[in-house]
Parts: sequence; C-alpha cells; structure tokens
Amino acid sequence: MPIQIANESNNSGGGGGGGHEIKVKIAYNGEVMITYIDESISYEGLCREMREICRFSPDQVFTMKWVDEENDPCTIQSDIELDEAIRLYEVNRDSELVIHGGRTSNKF
Repeated sequence: MPIQIANESNNSGGGGGGGHEIKVKIAYNGEVMITYIDESISYEGLCREMREICRFSPDQVFTMKWVDEENDPCTIQSDIELDEAIRLYEVNRDSELVIHGGRTSNKF
C-alpha cells in the first residue's frame, strides 16, 4: 500500500474499511512520514503499514509508541492499545495521530 509523505490526499492504510481515515505522522530514524489509516485498522495491519513505511525487514522486531495529550509516549503492542490510541485521537479531535517507530534487538 502506498504511503503519502507530506501530502493531504487520502490513502487507506489497510484497515477493515468502512470507517473514516486517520492522518498518522510517523517519526522514525530522523524522518517524519505521513500516511492515512482506516479507523478500524488492526494492530497487525498497523504493523504491516509500519514495516512498509519504515522499511523494516519481515523479521525485524520494532516498537511503536504514540504520543498522548500530555506528550507522554505510550507503547502500542495490541489491538486494545491501538484502539485506545484511536479513541483518544477522536475524543481530543486531534489533527493527527503521532507514532514513533524504533528498532529493537532480535536477541532475547
């Protein structure tokens, strides 16, 4: 799925369809990229979008953190946490959802 970089045209991020789109600003590796996701996107769908945008390999472990209304980073690791980020985005009528991506070690 194509991404939009600093472009206001609408592009579905691969969600379940039917809902409205959310502007997402992704910060990774010193770059800021803009994409649009469906409000009903799953955690796995967002992971696919992040892999494509940030050019992570299929086996690359990475983290996603969204920035809440108090500018605190909140980790997204499940559908529940993603749903909460989207819910607060809508409640606060934010213009965009800010997500920071980061690589983590593959070794445990």
